[in-house]
Amino acid sequence: MKALIFEQFGSPEVLRYAEIPDPTLKLGHIVVRTKAIGMNFADVYRRKGNYHLAGKPPFILGYEGAGIVEQVAPDVVDISVGDRIAFVDVPFANAELVAMPVERAIPLPLDISFEQAAGILLQGMTAHYLVNDSCKVQLGDVILVHAAAGGVGQLLTQLGKNKGAKVIGLTSSEAKKEVARKAGASEVFSYDSDWVQAVVACTENRQGVDVVYDSVGSTLMDSFAAVKTKGTVVFYGMAGGDPPHVDPRMLMDTSKTLTGGDLWNHVTTRANRIERSQELFQALRQGTIQMEDLMCIPLSEGAGAHRLMESRMSTGKILLIP
Repeated sequence: MKALIFEQFGSPEVLRYAEIPDPTLKLGHIVVRTKAIGMNFADVYRRKGNYHLAGKPPFILGYEGAGIVEQVAPDVVDISVGDRIAFVDVPFANAELVAMPVERAIPLPLDISFEQAAGILLQGMTAHYLVNDSCKVQLGDVILVHAAAGGVGQLLTQLGKNKGAKVIGLTSSEAKKEVARKAGASEVFSYDSDWVQAVVACTENRQGVDVVYDSVGSTLMDSFAAVKTKGTVVFYGMAGGDPPHVDPRMLMDTSKTLTGGDLWNHVTTRANRIERSQELFQALRQGTIQMEDLMCIPLSEGAGAHRLMESRMSTGKILLIP
């Protein structure tokens, strides 16, 4: 099979498209021929060596995608060759063929395309648990979404608005402001402005938002300044650098809550993966979630896709197409 591989950590130039052996089918596993592969910023971190990678070179990035079942182990009874499958936590996805445990296979309905599935599942499940589990958004809440033009940010905005919340967004450019507004943010501010004061002013007598979803990390103390007394800051990423240490006495004095978020603590069974996926697919059907700006790039041009993602010039999901 063909795959996007690398043998040493570094810049996008370490990636190359090469012929490697097909994956081996094990008991309890299936092999899927990928049709669309979701790209995520964690792929960049792993390429640079910032995240742990299992095994030895050549390394293969990617863990999200969709395709058609090509092989099924003899002990697998509920999946057949030819079935449409999606997945969100399967390593070595940047390849034409991917082997996975059957418990990680998500049935893909006929009315949801491979591109839609690869474009929404990982970020959609993240947004789903953030607004339902980390801090349950309620009708009338005011929430602040960092990186509101990003993949998770747009979905957070849409899901929060659908729950009846007012959404305020933060972005890094005028073009991204328009993306956030289109997703449903009623107000959008730039990181290079005095956004804390502007956000608090938007909340009138609340003196701050109810919830901040912070995926930047280095902005954590500003997020606390923007959230009201007894409000919540959900920290779930550090795209802008490591967060500062938080003094627990500040939390006590302000009755503010800091909670963390990691998808894999919330999606622990196949049943839960399927349930959350079905809710996302239904939201797509109903128009609650709008998917735009899916950028499809050939897997063979993966290095260029990495350069684009690192430039932070893209606003939607990047897909790699084998």
